[in-house]
Amino acid sequence: MKPVELKKAFRLINHGPTVLLSARHGGIDNVMAVAWCCGLDIDPPKLTLVVDKVAQTRSLIEASRVFVVQVPTVAQLALTREVGTRTLYDEPDKLQKSGVSIFEVPGQDLPFVEGCSAWLACRLVSEPHTQDTYDLFIAEVTAAWADDRVFRDGHWHFETAGPEWRSLHHVAGGHFYAIGEALSTAAETT
Repeated sequence: MKPVELKKAFRLINHGPTVLLSARHGGIDNVMAVAWCCGLDIDPPKLTLVVDKVAQTRSLIEASRVFVVQVPTVAQLALTREVGTRTLYDEPDKLQKSGVSIFEVPGQDLPFVEGCSAWLACRLVSEPHTQDTYDLFIAEVTAAWADDRVFRDGHWHFETAGPEWRSLHHVAGGHFYAIGEALSTAAETT
């Protein structure tokens, strides 16, 4: 887990993966899967997420105003499906049943999910109308990290990492794709 400079943090989600959203408040941790997450701005880095009103993770975010967006891997397919279909409201042991292991990062009072390829610590940008009307949350990324086996020097390297490191992309009804092969039309300079 290596730090990612904030001006490159948008690249951690720019390829459209399904993400894991985790939050903590009042001694309660929760993790859920989110298919609709995308970059919004680069400096400062911001992203958007759709978080339904029925999700307990949403209430934790609204109370704490901070959360983590993580990029799960193919190796975490079952975990991603489980946290996306179970609810903490009905199952107090949801995280244990789903196989989630949480770890701490010094200086961050947030639950980070072990085994992901990237982690973005976020602060909620309050937009009550947008949140209430569209379930759309805006966040500023305050810190970012990535596993350097698959993301380094500001770029993803899926083509040189094992297939278990590929990101997941949810289509519908429990059907996912893993990111495919790398293609390029021009050399990138930044």
